[in-house]
Amino acid sequence: MEKTKKSNKLAIILAFLVIFGLANKQCYCDVVQFIFGDSLSDVGNNNYLTKSLARAATPWYGIDLDNGMPNGRFCNGRTVADIVGDKMGLPRPPAFLNPSLDENVIFQNGVNFASGGGGILNETSSLFIQRFSLYKQIELFKGIQEFMRMKIGTEKANQFFTEAYYVVAMGSNDFINNYLLPVYTDSWTYNGDTFNQYLISTLEDQLKLMHSLGARKLTFFGLGPMGCIPLQRWLTSSGSCQQSTNKLAKTFNQQAMNLMKDLSSSLPNATFRFGDAYDAFQDLINRPTVYGFNNSHAPCCTLGKIRPTLTCTPLSTLCKDRSQYVFWDEYHPTDKANELIANEIVKKLGLSNSTTNGTINP
Repeated sequence: MEKTKKSNKLAIILAFLVIFGLANKQCYCDVVQFIFGDSLSDVGNNNYLTKSLARAATPWYGIDLDNGMPNGRFCNGRTVADIVGDKMGLPRPPAFLNPSLDENVIFQNGVNFASGGGGILNETSSLFIQRFSLYKQIELFKGIQEFMRMKIGTEKANQFFTEAYYVVAMGSNDFINNYLLPVYTDSWTYNGDTFNQYLISTLEDQLKLMHSLGARKLTFFGLGPMGCIPLQRWLTSSGSCQQSTNKLAKTFNQQAMNLMKDLSSSLPNATFRFGDAYDAFQDLINRPTVYGFNNSHAPCCTLGKIRPTLTCTPLSTLCKDRSQYVFWDEYHPTDKANELIANEIVKKLGLSNSTTNGTINP
């Protein structure tokens, strides 16, 4: 009799565990992020593109992150997307081309598709030989979706992708490595206004495509003052910012912001937001000492007095104090500058770092 009671009790416990386990499996999904972007968000994809001319595979990239070895980030430390995700309590997604990527890694961390040189337009940065444009990144994302449906089932995969966060950080290469270079046909096919319209209309189609693939919570990071990056300043006789380039960025940002509002109101269940840090970044460049910097015009990583060197190389020399420089190389901000930019985006969007039952509370 006692043995029968114990057996019944065990059966009830096992039934409870099975029911609870199945319910949990059906209703719970890890909330992760999928990142689409260029070198400002790349965490290693281009390092696996061996023919690419835009790679952060050599010292001194990554010197202030983890083990100090190159990790694919075009920076001495973290990207803006890294920092924003950290503040939201989200895991850092690995590069799409990372060999360790499998269904468990994807389910727990998401995927980063960002590629140095990538642009909204397919023709952007063609001189770099290999890079993933935004259309290509979306194509790779579709492949990840099919893969996850095979691994965890269609219903659970669809829920997983719908509940995820999406970051798109693109556009600077479309100007710097396309429109502003006369070797590209876009530079003499369009003027500033018509090129911006071309970019925005293409971006609209891409974001609608992402929505059709399940993207519901998406943040688009706006452009910074592109005319103030060291390379653009070096091209001027005075060494000052190129205001015409900054004007292009501001026009693009305004139109991109309007696009996010339009898509949020027209697409079902869409919350598309614009992450803007232009003014804060411009103020940092104009008044670096206010923010604890002493140099906002030259890169920390240079090849002696040779300018421009474009990328940081093993032969480069570093500035004495990396925390004092706004820019790491001719294009990209330092870790400390990225943190200020990320903080501004988080503040403006009102993002929270709290997670409850696998969901983020904005």
